[in-house]
Amino acid sequence: MKIKVINPNTTWSMTHTIGAAARAVASSGVEIVAVSPAHGPASIEGHYDEAMACIGLLEEVRKGEAEGVDAYVIACFGDPGLDAAREIATGPVIGVAEAAMRTACYLATGFSVVTTLQRTVVIAEHLVDKYGVRNHCRKVRASALAVLELEDPRSNAYRTILAECRRAMAEDGCAAIVLGCAGMADLCLRLQDELGVPVIDGVAAAVATAEGLVRAGWSTSKTGDYAPPLPKPYIGACS
Repeated sequence: MKIKVINPNTTWSMTHTIGAAARAVASSGVEIVAVSPAHGPASIEGHYDEAMACIGLLEEVRKGEAEGVDAYVIACFGDPGLDAAREIATGPVIGVAEAAMRTACYLATGFSVVTTLQRTVVIAEHLVDKYGVRNHCRKVRASALAVLELEDPRSNAYRTILAECRRAMAEDGCAAIVLGCAGMADLCLRLQDELGVPVIDGVAAAVATAEGLVRAGWSTSKTGDYAPPLPKPYIGACS
């Protein structure tokens, strides 16, 4: 089985971190291919960044179809391009936000999301409603960390995220934490050990979900709005 994990930003050091987190939970014999697009933003922290990342992301899905990929993971918590990717992929396509939120619902009656900048909170809130988990999500919280600060040792990112998780548990009444950025994947187990509650990294949740769907023989329906795109001319970067 081959699972392609696509970090839609172009920061390859973060892609390596995400790939390591994916391989840590994949079963023996599952090949994880972790990539970033050839073009797009260095980090994704708003609606514009998401839109600019989608063309490169979809190019990676198209390439995956020729590479024999069985399933895809979109490793950005905004789940950019998820529905479009499902139209062009043969196998399942899993967004890390959807996978993390649904996994949290299996493990606790209430979870809070700890994400990066305040401007990304509204994007996560929209996904909470889209995925139908409003009754489980206690709050979406910003840590005030930029995405690229997660990789900067001078930012003290771990302690900042840990403190926000503790506030979530004390103030929100949550029994699980969802990490609201794929770039936090390497912090998950350490946070879980300190907090004593499930801490869900969307990369791990998405890989586990994708692997299970493929093993069960399930894929995305091609009847309805996930049917392949209608043939038509495209020009420029979209062609």
